[in-house]
Amino acid sequence: VFIAQASGMSLDMGDQLTIVITAVLASIGTAAVPGAGIIMLVIILEAVGIPGEGIALILGVDRILDMLRTTTNVTGDAAVCAIIAHSEKQLHPPSE
Repeated sequence: VFIAQASGMSLDMGDQLTIVITAVLASIGTAAVPGAGIIMLVIILEAVGIPGEGIALILGVDRILDMLRTTTNVTGDAAVCAIIAHSEKQLHPPSE
């Protein structure tokens, strides 16, 4: 939506709904690897006819956000592994 506004384009309700549906479907099918968000953004922009050059507007900021998304993903995966290991009695404190 920001890129469309910066390009001087107006999005009607149908375009916004297309963005939401495409973003949800793309995020389900996108691998959880660093940098995948930019590829997903290209797909979303093409779905509603927004010029792809607008990616340059957020490319610098997305690197920082991408690092935060990766950190959150890894932390969540580690926490779930620890919880499952604890519930299965496989998590043992270090022996002295």
